[in-house]
Amino acid sequence: MAVYTQVSAEALARFLAGFEVGELVSAKGIAEGVENSNYLVETTQDRFILTLYEKRVSAGDLPYFLALLDHLAATGLPVPPAIADREGRAIHTLEGRPACLIRFLPGVSLSHPTPAQALAAGDAMGAMHAAVADFDGHRDNSMGQATWRPLLDRCGASLDAIAPGLHADIAHVLTRIEADWPAHLDRCAIHADLFPDNVLMLGDRVTGLIDFYFACTDLRLYDLAVMHAAWSFDSTGRDHDAAVGDALIEGYSRHYPLTDDERGAFATLAAGACIRFTLSRAWDWLNTPADALVTRKDPLAFWRRLRVYDPNLASLLKTLA
Repeated sequence: MAVYTQVSAEALARFLAGFEVGELVSAKGIAEGVENSNYLVETTQDRFILTLYEKRVSAGDLPYFLALLDHLAATGLPVPPAIADREGRAIHTLEGRPACLIRFLPGVSLSHPTPAQALAAGDAMGAMHAAVADFDGHRDNSMGQATWRPLLDRCGASLDAIAPGLHADIAHVLTRIEADWPAHLDRCAIHADLFPDNVLMLGDRVTGLIDFYFACTDLRLYDLAVMHAAWSFDSTGRDHDAAVGDALIEGYSRHYPLTDDERGAFATLAAGACIRFTLSRAWDWLNTPADALVTRKDPLAFWRRLRVYDPNLASLLKTLA
């Protein structure tokens, strides 16, 4: 989440007048994340999240995202559907951007999840995958494995400004991942970005799965691999908590026990997740406007995780030595 587009109190009040949600009391920009402009909105009736879609989120993809959220919410999962206005519309335009008013869910996102919390989160991901078995929407992964090489090329030699030799090292690892990618595994609608800040919790209970704006059709186990890479390391990517990672897999396995084939492919999928977020964070690091109210993420934090998923790389790559 972030604020790229400013919305005045007057414009927001006019926007809310089209809904049955009460009158505007306050609105505060949310600086975390890097994808969209987000505001926490309080009205005389309730609290909501206002999202203005920027950068990688295409207006043409919004019907897919909202249909997925509606499908999951109908199964009882804690996801936040968009609020329709008085005319039944959920997708709007505000300040020249596609925009949605989204139901607020209680709970907090975690900075340092425990194994018990990871167990619950892994279980929630498994339940989500089970719930989409009859979801017929389809969206290609806009940040999937086929996009990583083109993104590496677009970043180019500028990557070496982040760490000397980073471009060549990523290219080396990516060639290896492309050769080993387990494209034959099961596919379904996945979240593709279920970091701790996209899971709301109260104690050890999951109260919200949020921010579905990378959701797509892709390898089911890749979703778990992304989660594993995001949850079981500290924010720098240097310290790995194996107990958290194991708990995620245990919780997920309540719904989908991993086969031998899947266990053999897991390290490649997790290494792919490391490449994906290294590259997207590097692109944002190199291209984020200086005046944006946004927290940039360290690209090397995911690059360092490769030491766990492929220990042999540490001796081969300059940037991991």
